[in-house]
Amino acid sequence: PAMRTYVPDSPEATARIVALMVLADGHVCRSEMQVLDALHATAQLRLAPGVLQSVLRGLAEDLQAHAYPQWGSTCQMDTQALGAVRDEVRDPALRATTLALCRQGAQADGHWSPAEERLAVRLAQHWRL
Repeated sequence: PAMRTYVPDSPEATARIVALMVLADGHVCRSEMQVLDALHATAQLRLAPGVLQSVLRGLAEDLQAHAYPQWGSTCQMDTQALGAVRDEVRDPALRATTLALCRQGAQADGHWSPAEERLAVRLAQHWRL
């Protein structure tokens, strides 16, 4: 089964990138979600209430369905799948906002996991940010 797709530059497409970062270290941390709340991530990404949680759940289901050895680590996601997810966010300003939220969310628990750092670098390089 393929990963679900979203309309390019849609709130759901950007939310999935943020969700990837939240899941990168293998678990959803309350402090990460609180920081995203404090940053008004849902407003910045034009998300309706509850959409981020819904996209996060969908992403976790997709990752589990694809049997990635460590489903919580996006860096275990194959390059093609990650590329497809990344390419759903095309607008340069939206990419910058999304990456900034990812970085701030990842720092919420006081440290960058290697998986979070690798994902941020891969996004920044691919998006040329």
